[in-house]
Amino acid sequence: MITLTGKSVFGGIAIGPLVFYKRNEITIKRNRIEDTEQEIRRFTDARDQAVSQLKALYEKALEDVGESNAMIFEIHQMMLEDLDYQESVVNIITTQGVNAEYAIGTTADNFAAMFAAMDDAYMQGRAADVKDVSERLLQILSDNGGEGMKLVEPAIIAADDLVPSETVQLDKDNVLSFITMFGSANSHTAILARTMNIPAVIGLGEALKPEYDGRLAVVDGLEGVVYIDPDDATLAKMRSKQAEELAKKALLEELKGKENVTKSGQKIHIYANIGNLGDVGSVLKNDAGGIGLFRSEFLYLESETFPTEEQQFSVYKTVAENMAGKRVIIRTLDIGADKQVGYFGLAQEENPALGYRAIRICLKQPEIFKTQLRALYRASAYGQIAIMFPMIISVEEVRRIKDIVREVKEELREEGFAFREDLELGIMIETPAAVMVSRDLAKEVDFFSVGTNDLTQYTLAIDRQNQKLDDFYDAHHPAVLGMIRMAAESAHAEGKWIGICGELAADLSLTEVFLDMKIDELSVAPSMVLPLRKKVRESL
Repeated sequence: MITLTGKSVFGGIAIGPLVFYKRNEITIKRNRIEDTEQEIRRFTDARDQAVSQLKALYEKALEDVGESNAMIFEIHQMMLEDLDYQESVVNIITTQGVNAEYAIGTTADNFAAMFAAMDDAYMQGRAADVKDVSERLLQILSDNGGEGMKLVEPAIIAADDLVPSETVQLDKDNVLSFITMFGSANSHTAILARTMNIPAVIGLGEALKPEYDGRLAVVDGLEGVVYIDPDDATLAKMRSKQAEELAKKALLEELKGKENVTKSGQKIHIYANIGNLGDVGSVLKNDAGGIGLFRSEFLYLESETFPTEEQQFSVYKTVAENMAGKRVIIRTLDIGADKQVGYFGLAQEENPALGYRAIRICLKQPEIFKTQLRALYRASAYGQIAIMFPMIISVEEVRRIKDIVREVKEELREEGFAFREDLELGIMIETPAAVMVSRDLAKEVDFFSVGTNDLTQYTLAIDRQNQKLDDFYDAHHPAVLGMIRMAAESAHAEGKWIGICGELAADLSLTEVFLDMKIDELSVAPSMVLPLRKKVRESL
């Protein structure tokens, strides 16, 4: 048995024969050309044919994975029509007197190297795109046409890498999984895989060898592990794990598309909490109605320095696109307390939970805040993003936030960036102070989201990180539930909606209590979406 370890793109278990992706390999030769004008016409004719193919791929992807994810093929069309790309090809043909194939291959290598050298992960992912469109041109010029590989039986697809057009052309009914030697988690192929619910592992490196073609393999997309020629014990274990996944899938299929509505007709939104881009696949897989909490601080926790506007924009944009019009509520950075980041240079505090954290950092260091807000507003042009602010204690804080938001929007307008003017702004209700002035706060914002973890901590004056206090910590305390009810009444009195994104949202013993409070939305871990839907549908 051979065990390979990579990076999971989408979870699930796949068992079947391994088939290496077979391309129409093209050897690019440098040939001298006398009639450069004729060679340029060959290039432009191939480009026009490629654009037609990409339009057809767009239509197919539109049906398979939705408009947002199909847009990659419109982007590929734009790449082919990009003047810099075209001028590079034409210039190489003209000045060097060479064939179109050589000029295209050289341009592809140059542009891909340029993208790969950029610091931004999203732009690095575009290196594969420029090679994809160039390969399409080369296939057309060699009369190979660009047809995808045909599968005659279900199989696990293996490749050095897979570009978007190859992924979308695969026969989904026969694809059990895909695994690659290389690839980026930010690539459009990875996004498509997550959207199409195909278990996938990337970054297996040179250990994934073509000689494994035809062998039995197991892909554990949950752990990012691939087993080649699994032994009997491993195979039995993986089949058991697969059966558990299939049972969960059966539950998903049973409840998928059904409303979150009680027997008496009361409806509630059920959203999912996520920490990073990789969690979006679980949100889609579990049929959540949206994302109720995107913990953006993980972008900071996983970085060695402040993430740039472009880096943040790339992540927020991708999440918005993947969610295809469903609401995505992104919490601005909640650093401090138990989430320390070295490069922020935060001083040691005796009571960090009561100290310099979350919105307090943002208001004291507005340059950090504005960078994130710019990225969020720019990404709002690609989906239904909403923003919420943590650790609010006063109306004055909200008004200061809104002033900064106005500055950011004016800057973006002047710079010509598109964004949604009607983007929803909300606040976290996680301090007793916010609850006590919640009626006034509701006049200033579009929604509330209750962070029950901190609200419980601050209401009971108990450090939730202190294990010695576990016996005293009671998330069901009447005072905590009373705080949530008061916040709900204040929100509704001002015509605003309220959700809960803390751990209590997934506490099924409290679901009927929250329904009685007329809570509008519950946001939970993706794995809890379906159990919560089941509980709601069984409630009176």
